[in-house]
Amino acid sequence: MNVPRAMIPAVGLYGWFLKIVNSMQSPLLLVVRLYWGWQLVQTGWGKLHNLPRVTAYFASLGIPFPAFTTHFVAEVELFGGILLILGLCSRLTGLVIAGDMIVAYWTGDHKALLSIFSNPGDFYGADPYTFLFAAVLILIFGAGILSLDHWIKKWLRSCNLGIKIQTD
Repeated sequence: MNVPRAMIPAVGLYGWFLKIVNSMQSPLLLVVRLYWGWQLVQTGWGKLHNLPRVTAYFASLGIPFPAFTTHFVAEVELFGGILLILGLCSRLTGLVIAGDMIVAYWTGDHKALLSIFSNPGDFYGADPYTFLFAAVLILIFGAGILSLDHWIKKWLRSCNLGIKIQTD
């Protein structure tokens, strides 16, 4: 397909623009992982150091096995945050954290969850929203090249083990 001569500069500028924007993907994913990973670490650590209060809160929400669930959620958030910071098992961690946040919406912010279309501000303003957004972002895009996932994948490819490694 031939591009009209008058459009060649515009196509060149757009290509340059895409190159710059694409180069920002991994640094953005790193910032997301570091910020929300650290927030999750703090949240999980806080739950682990306030087990009776969090267990009582979970029980008041009608969550089954509140003591077990408190430990489980605290550890998911603590260790999930550490994994996000490191960029290790990032997509699986994103899936687990997204599930955690969906349950948090369902049990703790049910009204906000149900208002996703009728009153989106309530949905966006609820505590689980930013964690859910970050988790889904990492789940879909991966950790980027500034992560242990990337370096492990690169090392495995160099070993020629005959294992098909999925690309980002």
